[in-house]
Amino acid sequence: MPENRSHTWKWYVCGLLLLATTINYMDRVTLANASVRVTKEFGLSEEQYGNLELYFGWAFAVGSLVFGLLADRVRIYWLYPVVLAGWSVMGMVSGWTSSYSELLICRILLGFFEAGHWPCALKTTFALLDTKDRTMGNSVLQSGASIGAIVTPQIMKALMTDDIGSWRGAFVVVGAVGIGWVLLWFVSMRPRELETAPPAEKAVGGPQLFDLIFSRRFWALALLITGTQTVWHIYRVWLMKFLQTGRGYSEAEALNFQSAYYIATDVGCVLAGVVSIWL
Repeated sequence: MPENRSHTWKWYVCGLLLLATTINYMDRVTLANASVRVTKEFGLSEEQYGNLELYFGWAFAVGSLVFGLLADRVRIYWLYPVVLAGWSVMGMVSGWTSSYSELLICRILLGFFEAGHWPCALKTTFALLDTKDRTMGNSVLQSGASIGAIVTPQIMKALMTDDIGSWRGAFVVVGAVGIGWVLLWFVSMRPRELETAPPAEKAVGGPQLFDLIFSRRFWALALLITGTQTVWHIYRVWLMKFLQTGRGYSEAEALNFQSAYYIATDVGCVLAGVVSIWL
């Protein structure tokens, strides 16, 4: 733990993690925000569009396991920027694809690398923050998901023109933001900064993985997360298509509604952190 660093600096790093989460969601929701354009340009069926997100989800699941293991064995200082650069490049390359199969491969790799953000970010807050501050720190970084979902529709609305293929440039611009974060990470951190958690809080004999997986608490949490995340991602993936093709709203109106919807979720994330500290 970097004892020579100030408390302010530690919260600055939490802000950096919030920015990473924002970028994570920006790259994730670009496809949904341009779903009608992409479907028309590539001549996709609804099933093919759904498969783009389905395989993204499976790749994310695999990446969560892979990077969860790597985060315990590889320095976060190096792993985190590799992960973030990986999904940022995939987001950019998505804008240069010329076929459905190429776009599908990009979405799979995007999902795989995006999964690495969460173990890296949580490992960072665990190393930097005291126990009493971690819930708020994690709420701060989590709120970046809603921020990304809020700002991306407005960015894409500004970048997309009447040309149906103008979504491509928006993908490249949004993806390039992540490269800037990688540079900021190396400027802000030191190689050995996140090697260990606070010594007094190291576990001596925690539960074994097998016991944890078969515990009732694990499955209660798993069911809770499955329920909430299923609803969250149905809206993320299909809301733009529903509003435009199902209800006849213009692209600009649908993008504005997307931003408004996620403003509420962002407020909820921050309030949840504040209430948890108060309780």
